Amino acid sequence: MNRRKPELLVPASSLEVLKTAVIYGADAVYIGGEAFGLRAKAKNFSPDDMKEGIAFAHERNVKVYVTANILAHNDDLEGARAYFQELKEIGPDALIISDPGMFMIAKEVWPEVEIHISTQANNTNYQTYLFWWQQGAKRVVSARELSLREIKEIREKIPEKMEIESFIHGAMCISYSGRCLLSNYFTGRDANQGACTHPCRWKYAVVEEKRPGEYLPVYENERGTYIFNSKDLCMIEYIPEIIDAGIDSLKIEGRMKTALYVACVARTYRKAIDDYLESEEKYRANMDWYRAEIAKCTYRQFTTGFYFGKPDENTQIYDSNTYVNDYVYLGIVDSIDERGFAKFEQRNKFCVGDTIEIMKPDGSNVATKVLALYNEDGEQQESCPHSKQILYAQLSVQPMPYDLLRCENPMKNE
Repeated sequence: MNRRKPELLVPASSLEVLKTAVIYGADAVYIGGEAFGLRAKAKNFSPDDMKEGIAFAHERNVKVYVTANILAHNDDLEGARAYFQELKEIGPDALIISDPGMFMIAKEVWPEVEIHISTQANNTNYQTYLFWWQQGAKRVVSARELSLREIKEIREKIPEKMEIESFIHGAMCISYSGRCLLSNYFTGRDANQGACTHPCRWKYAVVEEKRPGEYLPVYENERGTYIFNSKDLCMIEYIPEIIDAGIDSLKIEGRMKTALYVACVARTYRKAIDDYLESEEKYRANMDWYRAEIAKCTYRQFTTGFYFGKPDENTQIYDSNTYVNDYVYLGIVDSIDERGFAKFEQRNKFCVGDTIEIMKPDGSNVATKVLALYNEDGEQQESCPHSKQILYAQLSVQPMPYDLLRCENPMKNE
């Protein structure tokens, strides 16, 4: 069995989420700058935030990769050259690129940079991997359409020093390796330029050519159908198979996700990977904990994608486009003041007297009661209805900096 220790690669949409990913177990974090990435609606990173985030990660021996994985047009190329020069001065650990033209420019501007080839490049066979290796790429991200058997064969056919990165958790795209035209066609926003509107999650009907305006429902049940709406990928139960396939970097999808999602997924996979590398018995014994914790993230039900064969009708969700959202993100502890109160930026409403949960990086969850809330002026509040308000919470159990505060979603059973 191949027991290469894999990297856990976690997404970050903002500086706060990057720090969360680092604290909660990531070996590496991937982020987007303000241009040339495929998440235009994400907050993304200014140059100053990028510098701060990279410094924070490097102090804790965590790497940072920057995406520049658009499929570029002519008008993008000069800007790309200036952008890569800026990134060279900032100093991330690698660039994630899909377009050969962007690859060439990056190599011209920054010859020594480590480049990873994005899944957008449709990397489905070992000859493609060898092609990119010969061009100077260090790593290739496998297409989501590959099985573990195919990835294992690729591992056998490529140089040992070449790295394979594969998604193990997160949203699945209905289109081949994420190359979707629906968003561009319906809204003029190009998924391959970073502006996808996710039309795969919409509800559809059929219109017959000679009867315009007459919508014919496509029923799976009385709620209609969401014919492109895939379940989310989750491989928490298959860490042995993932490692045995020779995958070097286990990638979490989600550069639009909250700190709660990132902390929850990173912490769970971190423990699962470490437990398995210690002993398979320990990994198997803790499976119920992994399942319970991963279910506290937002998700659309789970599938194993293409890893064990072609998906079938059971990998789609036909009656809804909504997430399962059992827990609510309240905030992350910034510091503890001289009174022992936790300073944090509030993200969802809760009240004095509520019992909430402290989620710790070490894997423990601690129930605590909210004894008091104070604003920055020292005034007491009975609740915190204003999003992103800076507050101080007196809790029955004192948290630590970077502990995450969450509670059960009061709407989850409705």
